[in-house]
Amino acid sequence: MDGHQIWMRECSKINFDARPRRYKEGTRTSEDAARQLQCDVSHIAKSIVFQGRELAIIVITSGSNRVDRKKKLKRILGYKPSQATPEYVLEKTGYEVGGVPPFGHLKDTKIIIDEDLFRYDLVWGAGGTADTVFPITPHELKEISNAEIRDVKQ
Repeated sequence: MDGHQIWMRECSKINFDARPRRYKEGTRTSEDAARQLQCDVSHIAKSIVFQGRELAIIVITSGSNRVDRKKKLKRILGYKPSQATPEYVLEKTGYEVGGVPPFGHLKDTKIIIDEDLFRYDLVWGAGGTADTVFPITPHELKEISNAEIRDVKQ
């Protein structure tokens, strides 16, 4: 079972109709996804995984943003989380780098959504693989992921 099938199974558990799109050219980076969707990179909701003390920290931010790990994330968490290795990402989320969805992780995670995403009516997140994306509103994303809304961008 690939990451997309795993993620679709997780979506069915919460009755979320994902409406995924697959692109054989790939959507591994925010720029790749925006090119495939023919949208601005800001409308891509990228999931960045950091190594927390007890749980993986997933930060969902706009594809055009960088996360301020040293100041803002440190202030939120009380410590500066480490960069996650690809092995850590797979172990803690169940998905490989480039396909980590904003929710539906196979282990408990702490999810933070950047307040900047709420400037958009619709955003696109990864659907479990590096060639799958799905549309969602930022408000649905916050509700489904049980994310904390914070300012995390540089």
